[in-house]
Amino acid sequence: MLYPTPIQDLVNELAKLPGVGPKTAQRLAFFLLNRPPGEAELLATAIVNARRRIRYCSTCFNFTDQDPCAICKNPNRDPGLIMVVEYPKDVIAMEKTHEFKGRYHVLHGTISPMDGIGPDELKTRELLTRIKAGTVRELVVATGSSLEGEATALYLSRLIKPMGVRITRIARGLPMGGDLDYTDEVTLLKAFEGRQEF
Repeated sequence: MLYPTPIQDLVNELAKLPGVGPKTAQRLAFFLLNRPPGEAELLATAIVNARRRIRYCSTCFNFTDQDPCAICKNPNRDPGLIMVVEYPKDVIAMEKTHEFKGRYHVLHGTISPMDGIGPDELKTRELLTRIKAGTVRELVVATGSSLEGEATALYLSRLIKPMGVRITRIARGLPMGGDLDYTDEVTLLKAFEGRQEF
């Protein structure tokens, strides 16, 4: 059965969201249509406002509504310590720990030759500019442990090490509460390699 055009348009647009298939898009569309009109308008307004007001920080390339972002202009953050992450959501995850006191650099992806993404499609040039400014002492590479994340980390290490900047990599291994028998071999190997003294 075909829906009226406005409903079908809504379903089609919702289905473009990551992780949302046709059935979920249909459920979301009918949920929104059954809510009070004001709720749908609030959602639409929030989406439009986010698209209009959010941009990249000119320093770290995180999402922000002010430039530079709050982290980059915070005088209590160490400008000599930069953590390189794949996406803005990774900044949020790290900030939840309340432990990292440096600043960030968001690459907006990883090197993935299979997908046609090389270093030039990422914010690597901008990272090099920050390092050449001379204030960076340590670069913490916090890309994921996927093949693409590892390739990106290796590329950055080879590119930046000759510049005299200390490069570290976040530890990888077993999650808290994880059982050995449910853990894959690569994770176990990384956990073993990253072992520390008590």
